[in-house]
Amino acid sequence: MAMLTVRNLPDDVHRALRVRAAQHGQSTEAEVREILAAAVKPETRVRLGEALAALGREIGLTDEDFEVFHQVRDKTPAEPLRLG
Repeated sequence: MAMLTVRNLPDDVHRALRVRAAQHGQSTEAEVREILAAAVKPETRVRLGEALAALGREIGLTDEDFEVFHQVRDKTPAEPLRLG
């Protein structure tokens, strides 16, 4: 896990963080983690699988369109990894 040091934090901001953390029943550090996570993580993130499935439905792909992948797939067992 990464660490972050914030320098030159004004006293009134630090005090407000401590009060806010106490109101939420947690440490100041935990409060700051939650604030940062909420600020940088989108509420609704795009899930790649769902986006691709939606795109496929939008352009009309069917299961039959993907059958060609099953036909040309290499079914040869993979070689085991050799170390050394």
